[in-house]
Amino acid sequence: MHITRLNISHLRRFDRVELAPAPGINLLVGGNGAGKTSVLEALHLMAYGRSFRGRVRDGLVALGAEALEVYLEWNQRGANLGPVRRRAGLRHGGQAWTGRLDGASVDNLGELCAALAVVTFEPGSHVLVSGSREPRRRQLDWGLFHVEPAFLAEWRRYARALKQRNALLKASGSTSQLPAWDRELAEAGDAMTQYRQAYVERLEPHFQALVAKLLPEAGTAGLRFEPGWRRDDLSLEDALLLARERDLAAGYTSVGPHRADWQVDYLKLPGREQLSRGQAKLTALAFLLGQASAHAVATGEWPVVCLDDLGSELDREHLGYVLTFLNGTTAQVFITGTEAPVMLAELALPVQPFSVDEGHVEPATWLSRKV
Repeated sequence: MHITRLNISHLRRFDRVELAPAPGINLLVGGNGAGKTSVLEALHLMAYGRSFRGRVRDGLVALGAEALEVYLEWNQRGANLGPVRRRAGLRHGGQAWTGRLDGASVDNLGELCAALAVVTFEPGSHVLVSGSREPRRRQLDWGLFHVEPAFLAEWRRYARALKQRNALLKASGSTSQLPAWDRELAEAGDAMTQYRQAYVERLEPHFQALVAKLLPEAGTAGLRFEPGWRRDDLSLEDALLLARERDLAAGYTSVGPHRADWQVDYLKLPGREQLSRGQAKLTALAFLLGQASAHAVATGEWPVVCLDDLGSELDREHLGYVLTFLNGTTAQVFITGTEAPVMLAELALPVQPFSVDEGHVEPATWLSRKV
């Protein structure tokens, strides 16, 4: 999956920008506030429907503009194993949006996002490990959306049933309809949980291999999936029945896959709270790169990998490992920084440099093909 053209309009500081990225490592260098991260935000927006900094309406649209626009062309592996050229465009004003995929309009933003796979590591990624369960669950489901097509249907079925059950709970009226919605919620929830559990098991060895290099002092790592209820003791339908009185009092459903989570267990670091910020950051990086690796095994191609301010986030040893690891894959990589990491030159890695200045992006002439 290699992006060949990226057009950005009215996104933060950008008026109009066009890039022709290389299939390997792309380096965007510029001062603070020049717009480097905004390039990665545009890619993340097309793959997730939002920026990793927040929603579109939270300042992503340039001041004075009605909407931002992002257009992409990329090559990916087709069913016949040959390359297929794809294209997608999104116009988003913060509330209303329009999108096109391969020349046709799309009615659901999820359809547009499912077309392009992007993994993003940025300065706030440590919350994936040290923060609340929501970003962890969302990142887990991102991986499933791309490798298990049937998961999305069960996810939507569960979301509809959850909405209906919560509406009944808030109404505090007759409970006669709750058993039917409990069954619907349980059927969809059980299917979702099976997909999630299997995905975590497939992902774990990829994660473990990266942790062994990035955080060897923590010992053997494991991923522990938590389904959102005490599954060892109860079926989901039984858990919903037992929680019914509590849910009626609270006005919402307190158990189920919408409360699922995953945790990292280290042999030498018992408990997530024992991780320093730096260790949480390396753990998150191992998880995200592990997802990218698992995605490549499942689909036959790597997702686009975006690494924001990588030189500032990692020390020399870890930076060298990550760069060498990615250079040994077929992944297209976007790295931002205020300067070119010295490790690129020392490792003699091929790179396409871009200079970012005051909302303009140009291929750099001050760097050779090998930094």
